[in-house]
Amino acid sequence: MSQEYQSVETLQNSLVELLMAIIGLPDDQALAREGDAAVRALDARLLREPSQL
Repeated sequence: MSQEYQSVETLQNSLVELLMAIIGLPDDQALAREGDAAVRALDARLLREPSQL
C-alpha cells in the first residue's frame, strides 16, 4: 500500500520502527533514506489532516 493512503497512526508506527532501526544502524544510508521518506510522508499527511494531531 502506498504511504499516501496509510493512516496517520500507521505512518507514526512505521516512523518509530525506522528510528529504532536507525539508532541500531546509524551508518546505513538506505535506512536513513527510508526514514526520511517516512518523515516526509507523515508530515504531508498531517498537513492535509491537521486534526489528526
